[in-house]
Formats: sequence, C-alpha cells, structure tokens
Amino acid sequence: MKITSHKWWRIAPLMAVAAFLLGAFTGADLLETITGDDIKRAAKIAAVEFTQKEVDSLLTGLEEYRNFYLENRKANLPNSLAPAYQFQPLPPGYEVKIKNEPSGFDGVGNVRLPNNRDDLAYYSVRQLAQLIATKQITSEELTKFYIERLKKYDPKLKCVITLTEDLALQQARAADAALAGGQYFGLLHGIPYGLKDMFATQGYPTTYGAAPYKDQKLDYDATVVEKMRAAGAVLVAKLSLGELAMGDVWYGGQTKNPWDVNTGASGSSAGPAAAVAAGLVPFAIGSETLGSIISPATTCGVTGLRPTFGRVSRYGAMALSWTMDKIGPICRSAEDCAIVFSYMHGPDGKDLTAVSNVPYVYPANLNPKLIKVGVVQNEFDKEYPFKEQDAMALAALRRLGFQVQSVTLPPLPKIDFIISVEAAAAFEELTLSNKDDQLAQQLKRSWPNIFRQARLVPAVEYVKANRLRAQLIADMDKLFKEVDIIVHPSWASNGLRISNFTGHPAVVVPTGTKDGKPTSITFMGRLYHEGELLKVARAFQMETEHHTQRPPLD
Repeated sequence: MKITSHKWWRIAPLMAVAAFLLGAFTGADLLETITGDDIKRAAKIAAVEFTQKEVDSLLTGLEEYRNFYLENRKANLPNSLAPAYQFQPLPPGYEVKIKNEPSGFDGVGNVRLPNNRDDLAYYSVRQLAQLIATKQITSEELTKFYIERLKKYDPKLKCVITLTEDLALQQARAADAALAGGQYFGLLHGIPYGLKDMFATQGYPTTYGAAPYKDQKLDYDATVVEKMRAAGAVLVAKLSLGELAMGDVWYGGQTKNPWDVNTGASGSSAGPAAAVAAGLVPFAIGSETLGSIISPATTCGVTGLRPTFGRVSRYGAMALSWTMDKIGPICRSAEDCAIVFSYMHGPDGKDLTAVSNVPYVYPANLNPKLIKVGVVQNEFDKEYPFKEQDAMALAALRRLGFQVQSVTLPPLPKIDFIISVEAAAAFEELTLSNKDDQLAQQLKRSWPNIFRQARLVPAVEYVKANRLRAQLIADMDKLFKEVDIIVHPSWASNGLRISNFTGHPAVVVPTGTKDGKPTSITFMGRLYHEGELLKVARAFQMETEHHTQRPPLD
C-alpha cells in the first residue's frame, strides 16, 4: 500500500507576518497608532533588522493587519474547531507494508477467580475477559469491585476527577444482559476502564484538569468513548490530568505515584497511569503530545502505547496541538495495550487526520531472528539513573535472539515552540480574558507564560520549524529502512521528542525498580506498525515479567 504525501504539510498561516506585535499591547494600547519604534522593538524580538525606509513602509500594512486580528477575535471559536490544515507524518512516497490478516492474541489458559479478591485487581484484560465470557463473574460485580477500589484509594492518590458510577452500573448491566442473550462484543465486553478527563462524555463534566473548565459539560461523546461503548467496555471514572494536559498538578491537587505517594505521578496522563498501576482500573485511555503517556507510565510502572499520529480519532478530545496530539491506551502489559488499541483505531469522518486505509495487525507469531532492533547506543552510554536497568533490558533482547545493531538518531532541530504556538491558539481565550490567572501553575514554564510567549513567535518562524520537521521525518524514514524497531532510554532521550514530532509510535515498558520506584525503556516502531511494535514489547515482557510487579499501596 502506497501513501503519497503531495502537499503533506498543508498550512494556513496561524498568524500574519507581524502577529507577534499583539502580545506586547493590551487594552487601550491596541487602539494607538503603531509607530516605527514599535516595529523596531518587535523586529528585535524576531531577530530581524529593517532599515528606516523599510520600517516606514510597514506602518500602513501592520495597522491593517491589526484591524484584521481584532475583527477575528470577535468570533467565538470552540476548542474543538481545528484549523484548515491537516498534518500527516509521511515522507514522500511512503509505502505501508502490512498484510491485512487476523490478529492473534495469546491464550490465557484456565482462568479462575482468585481466593483473595484483591488479586483480581491486577488481572489482565485478557484474564478478566475470560472470567466474564465464562460467566464466573458478571460485569456488574466486576464494576462494583473497581468502583470500591477507586473510592478507597483515590483520597490517597488524587487520580479521579469524576466517578461515573451511575453510567458504569448502567453499562455493566447492559453488558450482562447482552451476554445473557447470546451477544458477546469481544475482549472488552463488560470490562471497566478509566478515561483521561479531556474527552467529551455526555452527562458528565469534561474539566481538562483546569479550574476555568471544571464545570464544563459537552453534550456529546468523544469518538473513543463511542468506540469503547460499542466494544461493551464500562466507563467507571474520568481520571486526572495535569491542567490543560501538562504535568500532574490539577485543580484538585497533585496526582500521586502509587509506588511513593510522597511524589507525583508525572503527566499529563497522570490519573490513567496511577489508576492502572494501583489496580483501580484494568486499563485507561490517555493522550500524548510530548511525553504525556510515556512519562507517567514510566513513573508509575505500567505499559503505555503512543500510536502513530492519525491512528486514533481525536474528535471530542481537548485540542492542545493539532499536529502532535495522539490518543493511546495505558495498561499493565503490551498485550493488553494491543487488545484495547484494536478497538480504538480507525477513522470516524470527523477527525480528518485519522487514517482510513491502513490495517492494524497484532501478529499471532513473532520470530525475533527476523526483527532488526536498532539500539541508540550513544544515549545508553551516557550516565543516567536507569542505566543499570536498561543494560539488563538490552541483554534480554539479545537473549531473545533479536538482530541487535547500533543506530544513531538524526539531530533534533530547535522546534519545540511548535507546540507552544498551537496551544496558545487553542486556548487564546484564556490569555485574552485573563482567565489564565485561574490556573494553579503560574511559573515561567507554566501554560499562562508559555501562551503569552508564543504570541511573540513570528509566523515565518513557525513555518520554518515545520519545514525542519519535514526534514526530520525524512531522516527518520531513512533510519527505519535499516531497522524495524528502535530502542532508546525513557530517561532524557532525544528519541521521545523526535518520535513525537515525526509521529512514530512508541511503547514504554517497565524494566524493574531503582530505589523502590519503577524504571522503563522505550521501543519505537515504524509508522503504523503498532502490532509489530507491541509484539516485540510482549516478547520482552514474557522474558522479564517486570510488568507483573505491584506497588506497595497498603
């Protein structure tokens, strides 16, 4: 299957050439005539130089632009309205070679209810599905079990924003009734789950973890919510996220790490990672823009999948960065991620970036001898906290028989401000209304200041950054012609930033503990090859079993 990327970066200007001027003026200043000195100060920020004659020639046009900006601001745009361009993470002529064949999930043998019901909290999705399919437990019983755990441990972890108990019991009873009538919807039938509170859920608040939105109710369901309902899954809680999807601090406090409740869970998918690690839900759905699945999954000792950009529809999800936001599952194992993802992916006709012609296959069998694994050796050679655990992880890959070779990632250009610019546009109303003062975090690297700073980024530099991003995508495509999988440290690796900008999928898996806290390693895959990526991670987990460890909650 060949995908062409003609005009792959269809960009409409986010800001006109001098839009950054607006960040320097407020109130009555906006109505004052723009002077040559104003232009010179703005030019200094943009690192450009104009002659006096050039400055004089700009005055009329910039006044006209400013009137355009003020007129455009009268439009009340919801966060759900995307710009008139779509990002695709494709180099020219990219070819997807995935055979469309049935996925093969591992068997789980003869599953029985545990004598100690607390052990049930750490059963895999596959095991719970077996219990429900064989009618050893009803969905309603299982749902009540997890709801009680959420109520018991949330005061300690602060991972729940809204408990959806009424909806959960309704959905659980419907799942039980369907099964009694001979209808079985698959491996998620009757399985409880948690949802990062940035997805629209009809009848419940969608707070974004931020005080300005704590009473927001969206009268529709996000696509992932609809897909989970169609699969028979049961929504038990909307889980915490760092405000506006950054960090682990929200208006209710800091979400805690189940392994050490004196520390945070990291973020922004803090609640999903903490709840899965603590056995409060079998799986949860999170999102990532630049580490929001990988980082909390690492901190909390769970497995998280960040899919290829465009694999999962973002309709109904809070928009932070239209060209970088991705939705993925957080589970206790790679195979559970593979199961949940099989029900999440695919287009809906609403998110135009969601791909429709690429199959998802979780291979039934994997021959490690046929898989080329590229190890970013220069990063593993550095000194960092997880070094010992990563060395043992790489040894496990070699024991399994993978073709391991050293690779070097391409250089990462200075393009992080892409996120800042898009996020500032997504939440412009907060800045202009001063509602950003309601956010809990007010540091230099917190959203209010980032939004203000982004207003001073020239549109030309934003476009230039995306051209550099296109080159980075092409460079990564060359690298993935040499290997199938890339392994890099989860700790302070350029791999995390590069793969988020290029849209490549990644899965983070536990590698043990250090000083009583979890450690992890990250596997990066080829575009749209989540099935192969997860199968490699599954082989690693069967060799090491680090993913079966539990935090000392009590």
